[in-house]
Amino acid sequence: MAKKKNLDMAESGAKVKLGTSDKVIRGFGYVFITLYSLCCIIPFLIIISSSFTSESVIRAEGVQLWPKDFSLEAYQMVTKGGLIWKSYVLTILLTFVGTLLGLSIISMTGYALQRKDFAFRNGISFFIYFTSLFQAGLAPYYLLMTQTYHLRDSYFAVLLPLLMSPWLIILMKNFVKAIPHEITESGKIDGAGDFKIFISLILPMMKPALATIGLFLALGYWNEWYQSSLFLSSRVDVKPLQFMLYEVVNKIEMLRNTVAGQYVTLTDIPQEGVKMANAVLATGPIVLLYPFVQRYFISGITVGAVKG
Repeated sequence: MAKKKNLDMAESGAKVKLGTSDKVIRGFGYVFITLYSLCCIIPFLIIISSSFTSESVIRAEGVQLWPKDFSLEAYQMVTKGGLIWKSYVLTILLTFVGTLLGLSIISMTGYALQRKDFAFRNGISFFIYFTSLFQAGLAPYYLLMTQTYHLRDSYFAVLLPLLMSPWLIILMKNFVKAIPHEITESGKIDGAGDFKIFISLILPMMKPALATIGLFLALGYWNEWYQSSLFLSSRVDVKPLQFMLYEVVNKIEMLRNTVAGQYVTLTDIPQEGVKMANAVLATGPIVLLYPFVQRYFISGITVGAVKG
């Protein structure tokens, strides 16, 4: 009777009085979440602080939570020449176009593989799952992209391989499975075609999955450097952001190890500061994007966790 009374009070919006044990458990939970949040935030603060600290202080005293000797030398070296801003524009363009195209392909594929009237859905699902277990290897993949598709020194070599993945298709397929098939049948009864049913009826119900998979795709394109290192040579002037920053760090390391580098002191080259500045410039925009899709992201990754 008491449990039923508390349940009725909770459903009616009334304030439920917590017992001592509930308060203790909730207090421990708040303390644990606070400490865990600090453990996640402090490394980011250290990275930001170190990017504004002079190289001599970093080498003498290590990283600091607050800049001890404020310096913009690391950012000046990274942004010197203005090439980084062109890389920003290229990366934003690749991320936007790739995410939009990837969402279109993945959403339509996931929906088609769940249509009960699609005769080949099991066979196609098997081939998609099979590619997630076995791959041909790097050498055949490189020859395919360069000799067959002729994508050497082309941005399509970065855009196309990341458009979709078996795991994202399976994730979308499992989400669409929760949408009743009767919705598709009702659209057919009203005379709508397959594409009209997908755009008007199914797609609006896929917002959590679209936000989740869209974030995965955007992160993949934003952090991409491997495809660039394989297929974009020195003849390409503007390269994606992550690979360009990777080259900056390598060039500084080479400068420190060359004969010419012997004529300058180690503190004249902000190697550690450049690494921290690269991390700030590379992760800042994508971190700011997450709060806008957090609500859909959380609901999307928990799809299928509870059966109704």
